[in-house]
Formats: sequence, structure tokens, C-alpha cells
Amino acid sequence: MTGSSRRILVVGGGVIGAACSHQLVSRGYQVTVIEKDRWGSACSHGNCGLVCPSHVLPLTEPGTVRKTIASLLKGNSPFSIRPRFDPRLWKWLWRFARRCRHDLMLEAARARLPLLVQSQQAYRQMVEEGILDCEWEERGSLHIYQDEKPFEKFAATAQLLDQEFGLPPERLDGDQLQAMEPTLNAGLAGAWYFPDDVHVRPDRLLASWRRQLEQQGVEIHEECELKRLVCEQGRVVAAVTEDAEFDVDGVVVATGALTPLLARQLGCRLPIQPGKGYSITMPRPEPCPSIPLLFVQHKVAATPMMTGYRLGSMMEFNGYDTRIKPRRLRLLRRAAEQYLAAPYCDPVEEEWYGWRPMTSDGVPFIDLLPGLENAWVAAGHNMLGLSMAPATGQLIAELIDGGPTSIDPAPYRIARG
Repeated sequence: MTGSSRRILVVGGGVIGAACSHQLVSRGYQVTVIEKDRWGSACSHGNCGLVCPSHVLPLTEPGTVRKTIASLLKGNSPFSIRPRFDPRLWKWLWRFARRCRHDLMLEAARARLPLLVQSQQAYRQMVEEGILDCEWEERGSLHIYQDEKPFEKFAATAQLLDQEFGLPPERLDGDQLQAMEPTLNAGLAGAWYFPDDVHVRPDRLLASWRRQLEQQGVEIHEECELKRLVCEQGRVVAAVTEDAEFDVDGVVVATGALTPLLARQLGCRLPIQPGKGYSITMPRPEPCPSIPLLFVQHKVAATPMMTGYRLGSMMEFNGYDTRIKPRRLRLLRRAAEQYLAAPYCDPVEEEWYGWRPMTSDGVPFIDLLPGLENAWVAAGHNMLGLSMAPATGQLIAELIDGGPTSIDPAPYRIARG
């Protein structure tokens, strides 16, 4: 079958689904997207908008388990786990703990790097061509430390990032940091500046991407939840929703943290856990930072966008909890107060939460679903879905084409263990 005669259904209307749809329709496929809620309404909506090669290292750094346990004993920890009987969560946490080794951290980082670098290049091209209107700003990012000891300790990581991945950050001591970003409070230990990071406004990126896709003929169905895949001889031939049935020649599942809930439909349960994050969006305070800021010791980010300002962070393993907890939002504000002269302002435009699709090794699944010849998954991008989307979409389209791929797909296979 030629691309122009093949009907591909993309399940999921977030940034990964948008990227997969973009690549597929550009290759001549007939693309339909179904989204159980609203287009771009989940984790793609309220994140901090960083397109960040600086985040190449996964969370599974040596010592992470010890630090996490220590932080759980504090009332102001950005990390939390709701105690409950959940064998899948505890298995996930055990696998995560076993991955906290230097060699396995580097293995995961090498898998993440090509997705990050290729995606940023693709975004830049789409912005230059007018495909995306997303408040694109190439200002880098500042990873800021309050205390001297952790600031100095990062020097070894900075050397590793330079030698292994070609991502050398610039060291800024207190006075140098104040000169680069005068909106910061005095007395901070310093920061590491990553000049290659970029930031966008995620909701505008998704809105403009939707317009582009629809102009190319992509059909987008909102509030349209997948109920069942109809399979014949190992191939998906149709997808059934509450109100419709779509005849298909292939399916791409890009449902992020909700992917495990589709286990019955997909015939397998991917080991993805929902890691709940929060953000607060507001107008730009006065004075407003000019560079995205990451307050490393508090695990909080502050992103100045052209038309707004956002604080975001937290990591809750509380299942699919839909509550917005005021205490967690207060932690965002209190963290920002320790670093910025004007940490936030009124009115608050949005208080938001989203479930990040967390894998135990920090690497997404981009692969053919087991037992099916024409159904692929693109999920598990952890906190980097926005940063990895274009390259993920390209790899999915190349896998569907059946030809050579621009990135080695082996690190993203489902059966990697």
C-alpha cells in the first residue's frame, strides 16, 4: 500500500500525537486523531515549555534513592508517594532503584540525546517556516543553586555533559549570575548556564500545530475515547469509540500517562507510572526574568514567556488523582520566593496539574505493539514529551514506512527489560 492510500489512526491529541500526525500526513498518509478529552489538554498543556537538551540525564542518577527517601521525611518535599497497595507501582519503583547506577544512567542518556537534539532542530525549522507559532525564544536556561556545596558538586556533572554529550554548561558564580539575571535575589551560590536550551508557550504550540494539521487534511475528533481495537489475524482493522468505528490500516497510540489504562485494548500493559506535576500560570511579574530558571535544590522551574509567566514542578506518585492540592501550589510559590525579587504576581490565570508518563529508566517506548503487525506505541517520555516530540514522530513514521530510520530504534523497544 502507498502512503496516500493508508489510513492511520493516532490515539492521543497531545504533543506526541501531534508530532506523529505531522510526520505521517507529510508522507501522504490519511491521518485521523481521536482524543478522549480536548486537544492538547493534558500534560502537553501546562508544562514549563522547555525544549531542553540540558535534561539529557535521566532521574536515575547514583544516589537518587537515598536523596529521595531523605526528602520524603521533609514536609516541603517536591516528591511524594501516597501509601497504598499497588504492586505495579512498587515493581516500577524497584526497577527504578536498580537503574540508579552510573553506567545505566549513561545508557539511558545516550538513548535520550538523539531525540532531544533532533527534535530541537525540527522545531527550529518549523518555526522558521511559519508552521508553528509558539513564542519560540532561544535564551538558554539557568540551573540555580542556593548553597555552595551542591553548586560545586555539579562541576563533575558539567564535565560529564561536556565530554560525553557535547553539552558544556557555563559556570556562573554569584556576581556573574546577578549580572546575567538581575531579577534574582542576592546571595545565591551560583548557576550553570545551558545556552542551547529553548522555551516556548506549550498551549500556543499545540493550537498552532492543530491548525496546521487540519489544513493538511488531518481529522481531529475530541471527546472521542478508544473503546476497542478490532483485530484480524494479528492486524488492527478498525477502532471502536463510543459513537463511531474507524476503519484503519494502522494505529499509533500516543496516550502518555494514560497508556496503562488501555491495557485491555492494546493486549499489553506498558510499565508507565503517572507522575503528577503542577503549574501556576500568571501575567509576567515586574521585574520579570528574561531566562528560564530552574531552582535545582527545590526542583522548581520558572519560565518567562512572551505573554505570561509559569511556575511548575512537583512529582507525586498518587495514581490518577485528579485533585489540585493548594499545599503543593504553595510550595511552588515559596520556592520562587527564595530566588526572585518578584517571584509571582496576580491575577492567577490557571492552576493546573498533569500526569507525566514516567518510565523506570527514563526512556520512552517507541515500538510496534506485541502481537500486532500494524499498531505502534509512542509513550513514556517522562518529563520531556515536549522536548522529544518531533523526533518521536519522525521515528514512528519511519517505522511505519518500513525503511531505514534516522535514529536507532533499539533503545526504545518495549521488550528492553
